[in-house]
Amino acid sequence: MKNTAEYSCAYCGESISTFVDVSAGSQQSYVEDCQVCCQPNVLYIQLDEETLEIEISSEPES
Repeated sequence: MKNTAEYSCAYCGESISTFVDVSAGSQQSYVEDCQVCCQPNVLYIQLDEETLEIEISSEPES
């Protein structure tokens, strides 16, 4: 089971790998600081419960 996903930081554009808690449901959102530039990204996570495929997107925290 793959519990990580990559997203592009909404500020610096760097590709970031993050852990996803698949037990938290098929739709999640939370704020995570970029590991490179330390800016806060709002992450939106969708989990396909059948295949456990993870889709993740980010936007700047307003």
